[in-house]
Amino acid sequence: MNGPALQDRPSASASWRIALPHSAAAVPVARALVRTALAELEHGADCDTAELLTAELVANAVEHTTGDSPIELVVELLPGGCQVEVHDPDPAPPGNLTRPVDTEPDPWQEHGRGLLLIRALSSSCGHRPTESGKAVWFRLPVVPRQWRPA
Repeated sequence: MNGPALQDRPSASASWRIALPHSAAAVPVARALVRTALAELEHGADCDTAELLTAELVANAVEHTTGDSPIELVVELLPGGCQVEVHDPDPAPPGNLTRPVDTEPDPWQEHGRGLLLIRALSSSCGHRPTESGKAVWFRLPVVPRQWRPA
């Protein structure tokens, strides 16, 4: 697929999949990929929010999994928005995405806010098992053109 053809067809989709190192160095690489993907295709999802939430997912995967297995980032651009997934080798579900609202961690504590941000700022989020662990994901809708910065 080439860029201009995708721009001419709003129903087109595109996806990227990249292995990231199991280290803090993965976070800026993931942010850059998401920003580039959304900007190059002039996609209508909120780039800043996508970057922030991607950074949270990747940082959580690095912090809460062990070993040297790479983390995988999957970015899918769809006509109605974008979906970002982070795959890691730990099959255990992330705690804050599945907790009932009345059992949230204290938002003033150092840890536990990342997944709260994902729940608050995404249109939907969740996790699913994979063959080698789990994928944690979020979706963002396309921002109407009149709401986008000029």
